[in-house]
Amino acid sequence: MPSNLVRALSERARLPIVDETSIDAFLSPAAGEPENTVLFFTGDPAQRPEADDVAVVLPELLQAFDGRLRGAVVQRGTEDKLKSRFNVVVLPSLVVTRRDQPVGVLGKIRDWSEYVEKIGGWLSPDAPVMLPSGGPKVEITHAGKEIVR
Repeated sequence: MPSNLVRALSERARLPIVDETSIDAFLSPAAGEPENTVLFFTGDPAQRPEADDVAVVLPELLQAFDGRLRGAVVQRGTEDKLKSRFNVVVLPSLVVTRRDQPVGVLGKIRDWSEYVEKIGGWLSPDAPVMLPSGGPKVEITHAGKEIVR
């Protein structure tokens, strides 16, 4: 469950709540909608009070990039299922996508100028999409030989 501030801001900014069953439909733009989105992964508000700060910034970002970016809040119960798909490691995070591909992730609260600079770059049509993280890599050294899995 999002904090009261996250819930109020998502309602006021008319941000849909998406989960693993509705996210693909949201990421596919309707006619006339921008193909770029920003997904808000909030995390547990009791453990992640920065989520409220990011919730205040998100509507301002959508206004700053008006007509170039759509936003949604990822439902708390499905964040763990979607984090790896969108390269989210830290909560709260904002993920900028081009259709269904992540192009950038900003974790925690940032300076306004960093949001504007990074997101502006990620909205460029030639900005590269992020590759899946591939999960953690483990190095094992045995008898002087290194094995990477």
